[in-house]
Amino acid sequence: MKTSYLTFLLLLSLSIVSCGSGYVYLDYPQGPEVLLPDGVNNIAVVNRSLTKDEDQQKKSVEAVITGEIAGSDKLASDEAVKGAMAGVQNKSDIRIIIPDTLRMYGTGTRKTPDVIPWDKVSEICDASEADVLLVLENFDSNSDLVLSTAVEQVTSVLKTGKASSRLPRQTRVNVKSYWRLYDPYTKTIIDQFQQTFYMNFDLANGELPHTALSETAYAAGLDYINRFLPSYYRVKRDMHKKGKGRDKAQFDVGWRRSEVANWDGAIEIWTDIANNPSSKSAGRAALNVAVGYEVLGKTDLALEWAQRAYEDYGEKLARDYAKILLRRKRFEL
Repeated sequence: MKTSYLTFLLLLSLSIVSCGSGYVYLDYPQGPEVLLPDGVNNIAVVNRSLTKDEDQQKKSVEAVITGEIAGSDKLASDEAVKGAMAGVQNKSDIRIIIPDTLRMYGTGTRKTPDVIPWDKVSEICDASEADVLLVLENFDSNSDLVLSTAVEQVTSVLKTGKASSRLPRQTRVNVKSYWRLYDPYTKTIIDQFQQTFYMNFDLANGELPHTALSETAYAAGLDYINRFLPSYYRVKRDMHKKGKGRDKAQFDVGWRRSEVANWDGAIEIWTDIANNPSSKSAGRAALNVAVGYEVLGKTDLALEWAQRAYEDYGEKLARDYAKILLRRKRFEL
């Protein structure tokens, strides 16, 4: 897992803009927030956020005070587990396994329970043929509906002396959860993360959609599991759309080829222009060749051409671009 994300060498999406100055967008991969140990592929998931019977009364009181959707956390916490499962499907070599011991009692509140005994962790992993154990240690939901309604009424009374007949149009649901990832072989906690996740919902006659909490919980599970997956960031590369002098028409052909992702063809044209010592567009063409090679994932050639564009032709854009490529090359090593 430590190096698998590096196999995504460069481009998952590409777009080129052809109005005004020329430029291209590239999506680069970056490593996950949490690297799984080598050989870890199967993750058993357990929901430990359930409330014991003797704690139900206290939980119900808390639900009224905080605006929790009473009695729904049990189902919603399972939705968080489902979200985590969905987050890895067809995206990585990670596989989520639901063991026979799917649910366990925890504190039933936002208080984080003690670490599960290691013999129990090993038992669950062995029974489900999992490498590690992911546990939703606690889960709690709230909405701002009660608070926003109270604020609306108090404000109306202070301003007009009367209660407001208006109902809130929107409210926010949040789920707070705590996740731990146990490694039974090294008896270490690979990851522990306190998560707060929010979603906004439109109200119908002052009421939340019945799916609001389940949707929020599911999205929270997706959000958490992304800690173990590669992500991507977008970069912009400036190019030249137009050439000068007698090379102008040929330069345009190269640009049109790049617009339809024929980068090899575009590089061929721009290389010919850059290799012509009498060309007034040689520096521009050299820069475009550099960008073209980066698009194709050939960082060494991109750096070589960016350096040439600045050193031989004084192309200003190429100076900083060469530095960027040098850092990119070091990252790939």
